[in-house]
Amino acid sequence: MKRLAVISLFVILFIAFIAIWNYSYQSGLEEAYIPIENNNPTSIIPSETGVFQRSEYALDYANMPMDKDHQRTLTTYYDNRAYHGAPPSIPHAVIDELNVGGNACLKCHQNGGFTEKFNAYAPVVPHPEMVNCRQCHVVQNTQTLFKSGFYAQVSAPEVGINNALVGSPPVIPHQIQMHENCLSCHAGPSAPKEIRVTHPERINCRQCHVLNNKKNTDVGVFLRAKK
Repeated sequence: MKRLAVISLFVILFIAFIAIWNYSYQSGLEEAYIPIENNNPTSIIPSETGVFQRSEYALDYANMPMDKDHQRTLTTYYDNRAYHGAPPSIPHAVIDELNVGGNACLKCHQNGGFTEKFNAYAPVVPHPEMVNCRQCHVVQNTQTLFKSGFYAQVSAPEVGINNALVGSPPVIPHQIQMHENCLSCHAGPSAPKEIRVTHPERINCRQCHVLNNKKNTDVGVFLRAKK
């Protein structure tokens, strides 16, 4: 009986020690806590947030099988645009003009993948939130009335000449407005093979790759002038 009383006393003392130590530890954390006041109304950099939009697919991109006979090239990437920086045209037939846009396009272009109907990889749209696709993207028409003009051409970036230093990560040679999501164009089997990144799993592209300081000026929301 005496031994049991001694053991019980030690157990009670041990529990009391744990309780007092835990209370002291929590009190110390409260004293050490320094609240951070956010004086900057902009808590994030808008151009940086898009980098992470498809980060959940980063590991999937690294393991996706690629059909080399149907992979896209940088040449076909540029050929599908009226000029460098222009929205890509729609290179396939559109049956229902009124049904083009929003979910109709996103069925193939939200996550990409091989489309047997067109025997090609569907590129991933970097801005799926803009549902009115036909506002910028037009259907290709080889029998158009438009003729070639004498507009000054803008040289499109080439591969392998965008490094600031030998061995340094390539500089981003294009504007990123509406192209903040790097993985949509640079990862997966639908990405042009010349610019397909070898390490999509690193996700935060802007941690190593910097802009070439070509930024668009925000002109605000376009409003038609009232007559």
